[in-house]
Amino acid sequence: MNLGKSLLWIAGIVVFFKLIYKFTMSKVLSFFLLFFCFSISNAQNSDIDLLKKINGNRNTNIESGMVGITNSVMPISIGTPIIIYAVGLIEKDSLTKKKALFIGETFAASAFVTLVLKSATKRDRPYVTYPEIDNVVEESSYSFPSGHTSLAFATATSLSMAYPKWYVIAPSFLWAGAVGYSRMYLGVHYPTDVLAGAIVGSGSAFLCYKLNKWINKKRAPHQKKLWE
Repeated sequence: MNLGKSLLWIAGIVVFFKLIYKFTMSKVLSFFLLFFCFSISNAQNSDIDLLKKINGNRNTNIESGMVGITNSVMPISIGTPIIIYAVGLIEKDSLTKKKALFIGETFAASAFVTLVLKSATKRDRPYVTYPEIDNVVEESSYSFPSGHTSLAFATATSLSMAYPKWYVIAPSFLWAGAVGYSRMYLGVHYPTDVLAGAIVGSGSAFLCYKLNKWINKKRAPHQKKLWE
């Protein structure tokens, strides 16, 4: 799958989440992402050129750190809702448990969408198509979108929505961004894989939030906010 096709897939993902979750931030984000996709849709070599710059200028001294960032995705993404739910149980706080379930639902939704897209696109890993790409780790699944990035952004976005404080938002997205960069650094994903993964992860959080809000409204019509 070349750059043009991957960008069209990204545009489709953006439109999908935009149609499902209609609110101001989504519209603004969708506009800029669509503009980005179509503005470089003819630059077929941009994807691999950027990857070569990132992967080709690796510093072996931080390689193990990048592997560690990549490997942190599953423990953090799975552990976060479990720990928050455990705290809710201990403190007998239904709101905390509700937030934990929301984060867990986002993880599941993001993983599902990612698997569907991987099966639909069947994009080979960059080191398979371009032997000059030096992959530090081996991956058995398809490349588009980045599953690690998807789950990282799903966790970062849902956690930030549940706890909208700067000291939660800043480190969450710093970590998610580092995960995305590590996937390119290690030679296992194209930049468009990472971009699509970030959109899928964040979009899954917004989708789950809207779904939970709709369910909550049916149960308690007087309640305007989800986290009450």
